Amino acid sequence: MRIGKQDQAFTAIATSDATSITVRGHDLCGDLIGKIGFSDYFWLLVIGEKPTEAQRRMLDACLVAIAEHGLVPSVQAARMTLAAGPDAWQGAMAAGLLGMGSVVAGSSEQAGRYLAEIVSRADGGDLEAVAIESLKEHKAARRKVAGLGHPQHSGGDPRADRLLELADELGISGTYIGALRALGQHASRIVERPLPINVSGAIPACMLDAGWPLEALKAVPLLARTAGLSAHLYEESLRSIGFILSHKADLAIEYDGKPAKQQAAE
Repeated sequence: MRIGKQDQAFTAIATSDATSITVRGHDLCGDLIGKIGFSDYFWLLVIGEKPTEAQRRMLDACLVAIAEHGLVPSVQAARMTLAAGPDAWQGAMAAGLLGMGSVVAGSSEQAGRYLAEIVSRADGGDLEAVAIESLKEHKAARRKVAGLGHPQHSGGDPRADRLLELADELGISGTYIGALRALGQHASRIVERPLPINVSGAIPACMLDAGWPLEALKAVPLLARTAGLSAHLYEESLRSIGFILSHKADLAIEYDGKPAKQQAAE
């Protein structure tokens, strides 16, 4: 994004007047409310066109796949925040979303940009050769391979497997999934440790092949995890574990700083 002088004072997303609200060229009350599902609406809002059935099903599958995965750090942060401020759902939700970086949940964007780099380097040529070359570069530089590997699902991420299978069924699989599969095929051999395709690699591959823009990739896990966080925050409001999580963390961590100075005897 270029920061500086802005001389295009326009938006193509929405407008309103005294009697109507228009969203992406559709009358909100007459054309959309009660007539369109939220996934279709999300696609329409971001891209400007309604999705095809295959695009909607792929988006739905990705949202379902990434919405919930237990007490990951972002969820713990959200629950502890709500425990400390029960009236501040917005703060607790923000705490969870702010924790979605390059390691947990937000890694889909990083993997998507890596896949785009592989596709660009191949330039319509041999994706497999480019993937192998890139993996060798990663090994030499001791860099992590975005979209591959999982600390728990070391034998293969079942969510990724299902998303890729669905993409094949829907006829969506294309260049980006091809690049991901080439990486997955050769990574473990080249890097010399288990590196299966993970869900953060499958989501961008599937969404990019479905026509979703690279620049908006992070919106998919953000929207999905908002749903999961809503469930955790509701449960937290009914039976709180936020302070239990905080207490367990306190017990698990040892202090290794300087000892307190002893007071001199009077």
